[in-house]
Amino acid sequence: MSENRSNPPATKWTSVQAYTLAVICLLLGIAGGWLVRGSQSAPIAAGPDVASPAAPAPMDAGAGSRPAPEQLKKMADAQAAPLLEKLKSSPNDAALLANVGNIYYDAQQYPAAIGYYQQSLKVQPADASVRTDMGTAYWYTGDADTALAELGKALQYEPNKANALFNLGIVKWQGKMDVEGAVAAWQKLLKTNPNYEGKEKVEQLIAQAKKHADVKPGTPAKPLPE
Repeated sequence: MSENRSNPPATKWTSVQAYTLAVICLLLGIAGGWLVRGSQSAPIAAGPDVASPAAPAPMDAGAGSRPAPEQLKKMADAQAAPLLEKLKSSPNDAALLANVGNIYYDAQQYPAAIGYYQQSLKVQPADASVRTDMGTAYWYTGDADTALAELGKALQYEPNKANALFNLGIVKWQGKMDVEGAVAAWQKLLKTNPNYEGKEKVEQLIAQAKKHADVKPGTPAKPLPE
């Protein structure tokens, strides 16, 4: 967040503030960077810059370091260049457009990724994997509402799509404090995808979310322990 705000005294914290802090801490420790690509099979812990099997290989900055955004963009531009050249002769190639989107997604250039995903979906609107990717990219831009809308559309095409359900739960919980909606999405994921590789992590998220099920926006909360 770009806004600079000081924390209020602990005795004046609302339940929303306390809840938000708990969610942030949990997501940093358990679910941070876990939103997954539409074509992946399980949650990932390495952050949003991990490529799906269908996407070009992720760009590696080396152990212990991460390129600056400007460097990532240059790397993405270079990696996308051959595909963009192909698009000149095949401008309506949905898979090619989606792969360019994946490159920019991997480089955390989410607005650019969204643009290519949109073009891909104009050609193949029922591609639930690409729509899941686009919804996730919207989440990373801070647009929870559009993220939810796109994930919902993906699930209209593939109601049991595991990664769309996983991401839907994260956005409902972290973006909207909708514990009931998040838990419902994750429970459906486990019910309809019994062999989901990230089953244990989803169960952890459900258990943690349920601890905050009674939190209502604006209600008083006890001060956080010092």
